[in-house]
Amino acid sequence: MMIIYPAIDLRSGRVVRLREGDPGRQTVFSDDPVQTAKMWIDEGAAWIHMVNLDGALAAANDNLRILERAAALGTPIQFGGGLRSLDDIAQALAAGAARAVLGTAAVQQPELVSQALERWGAGRICIALDARDGRVATHGWQQLSALSPAELGRQMAALGAQHALYTDVRRDGGLSGVNVEATAALARETRLLVIASGGVGALDDLRHLKRTGVIAGAVIGMALYEGRFTLREALAAAGGENAG
Repeated sequence: MMIIYPAIDLRSGRVVRLREGDPGRQTVFSDDPVQTAKMWIDEGAAWIHMVNLDGALAAANDNLRILERAAALGTPIQFGGGLRSLDDIAQALAAGAARAVLGTAAVQQPELVSQALERWGAGRICIALDARDGRVATHGWQQLSALSPAELGRQMAALGAQHALYTDVRRDGGLSGVNVEATAALARETRLLVIASGGVGALDDLRHLKRTGVIAGAVIGMALYEGRFTLREALAAAGGENAG
């Protein structure tokens, strides 16, 4: 079963997409993130992937209130961006997130990940293995660590993590095709439930991901917002199964 996660990236209270994570290459798609979430739910989404870009980029924001309102719609939300302490995670989960995504914290504070897994359980924590040129990117993808996604993934799996998100930053927002080979290899090497992200531009991308048999899900952003295909078509391409 491969779960499809329509993406809602939040910046300054609006739904945006950044090309390759670059704040200077932004496209705004909506001024109403909660209505956007309702739209995806109405089209069949069983999960939403929400990113607090302001938090990831260390900018002041009120995005937890948006999360709270969107979570009240009743569909589980995977939420990340700037969650770098146990208090940050607690606030996101208290606001309604079903699962918190940890990226920079996983690289810099593995003990925090261990504590989070112990406190909330593996089902509510996801590790972001975002990579540029083979190295894990942190701080809103503005910095590179010394670790490869596989190295970090194995470390996190050893701590008890089960869920991971792999984004090929070079492909994010570009509609150039998802990195199926690298995503599948990461899932096999780490045995994590890896969600693919970055570059999904056609329904065939989803079919190829599904065909590997090892990829747990796919985040789709730009392709949906630009109307390359509908969410209903994406669900069908992923196999028609979208329960979490």
